[in-house]
Amino acid sequence: MMNKKMVSNSFNRFMPYLLRYPKEMVAAVFLGILSGLTTVLMTYYMGKSVDTMIAKGNVDFVILMQLLSTLGGILVITVISQWLIQRLGNRVSYLSVAELRKDAFAHLNRLPLNYYDQTSHGNIVSRFTNDMDNISVACSAVFNQLFSGLSVVIIAFFFMLKLSPLLTAVVLVATPIIFLVNWLVAKSSQKNFSAQQKIVGEISGFVSEMVGNQKIVKAFQQESVSQKRFEALNQELYVRGQKAQFSSSLTNPLSRFVDHLAYLSIGLVGGLLLLSGHQAITIGVISSFTIYSSQFSKPFIELSGITTQIQTALAGLDRTFEIINQPEEKPDGQHAFVLSNVTGKVVFEHVDFAYTPKKPLIQNFNLTALPGETIAIVGKTGAGKSTLVNLLMRFYEVDNGQISIDHHKITHVTRDSLRKNFGMVLQDTWLFDSTIRDNLTYGNPTATDAQIEAAMKKAYIFDFVTRLPKGLDTLIGTSGIKISEGQRQLMTIARTMISDPPMLILDEATSSVDTLTEKKIQDAFLQMMEGRTSFVIAHRLSTIKNADKILVMEQGAVVEIGNHDELIHKQDGYYRALYEAQFKNQL
Repeated sequence: MMNKKMVSNSFNRFMPYLLRYPKEMVAAVFLGILSGLTTVLMTYYMGKSVDTMIAKGNVDFVILMQLLSTLGGILVITVISQWLIQRLGNRVSYLSVAELRKDAFAHLNRLPLNYYDQTSHGNIVSRFTNDMDNISVACSAVFNQLFSGLSVVIIAFFFMLKLSPLLTAVVLVATPIIFLVNWLVAKSSQKNFSAQQKIVGEISGFVSEMVGNQKIVKAFQQESVSQKRFEALNQELYVRGQKAQFSSSLTNPLSRFVDHLAYLSIGLVGGLLLLSGHQAITIGVISSFTIYSSQFSKPFIELSGITTQIQTALAGLDRTFEIINQPEEKPDGQHAFVLSNVTGKVVFEHVDFAYTPKKPLIQNFNLTALPGETIAIVGKTGAGKSTLVNLLMRFYEVDNGQISIDHHKITHVTRDSLRKNFGMVLQDTWLFDSTIRDNLTYGNPTATDAQIEAAMKKAYIFDFVTRLPKGLDTLIGTSGIKISEGQRQLMTIARTMISDPPMLILDEATSSVDTLTEKKIQDAFLQMMEGRTSFVIAHRLSTIKNADKILVMEQGAVVEIGNHDELIHKQDGYYRALYEAQFKNQL
């Protein structure tokens, strides 16, 4: 929930983004003063014009025409200056928010993996879309009114004071009341705006999840369940949004009500002064003063009219800075060096790790993988297989113990160089919206056509790609052709082959392909894995028979280790039980 201190902090942190454009700000200040001056002068000359109409049939047309000509010129200057202020306001607002979005995204790339594991992806996306857009719109609206409005207030005040100090006092009594109304309403409604933006993020995350997994929803007939969940979130948004909008919507009419009372007071006091024979008060003065009082209070009323936008933007700023406030991934050590010329000896020594402190997962884990060895990791779901990979890649840091590669602690080398030495093929395929060529060369942008072609043949996608109209330059994704999950996984395999890393991590890499293709890919993998240290996480035990070492994990601990032949003949062993479950008739 957002409090006053958080709002102030978020706003103060956003100010440097606005101040990155000093030329535009100086120009806006100049144009604001010019616009304010011309706006007040228009009112002044309008009063003078009224006073040229002395009585019925007694009008000084010469002076009236001069005044009207002057008013026309002032009007043109006012319109042009206000138009330029709007242009500058839009430019500064959207450029500053673009810089904020860039900084937030850059920070997002530096966050540890556990942030993504614990935060709804749709909620993150909502901060870069809905929240940022709200900031831009509100910032532009405030900017367009701030400079000219402030100038009008100051200049109108001096003109009013010159015309009648007593009538000026009447206007000044109403202004603090308008401020008080705005402050009270904003204070009471801001928490609802914060809650509203939070729920918008939750809805974005929910919709993103449901749309991305619609096949699963339909397969399990969960349409009604997801509909009820969405309606519950939608209803909560309605309630919060209604409260926020209702309280905020009171600001403008209440401010106008106070302002209209000021009009009546000016008319009453001005009329009494005129009837009493006050020499400085004329019909033109009262007419001008009525407009001056409107101009004086107009900026405050207009700001109250965009209170909703301002409060929504402040909530968006707070949600944006929540991302920037997240602690970054621990930087590489001052003396961290680039890992190169890797032979592939990997050692886990007394490694402990837990995602949450009270639930230890891996305890006193030890493993030595010699250069070129294939290490298969098997076990039940949740046994800690993928966690070993996360620790090896430093997506998560070990709690105790150490991991080393070629006798170098991985905490002593740069993360980029560590990860560059591994090629990963995961169960969850990821391809981005671009050409097939861009996707295949993602890990090796300088790959030649010959390297790409060789990898495609080994991954059995060469024929598929060559049959496409544009071959490697065919677009895939939302703006291109749709490919099957199996083809997507074959492409990720080819991508890893093209990157040609010295070590491999294969996490159920053939789970989405048919048995025949799986056999062919296994042959390709054997060629690719030759001479490379490889870690293979597998549920299909037929794919790891030739592994040098098979680790059988249970609740984060290695309960068995050995090759296939050793483990299969072990009576009452974990591996034997797993193998029997899959190949009961082959023992």
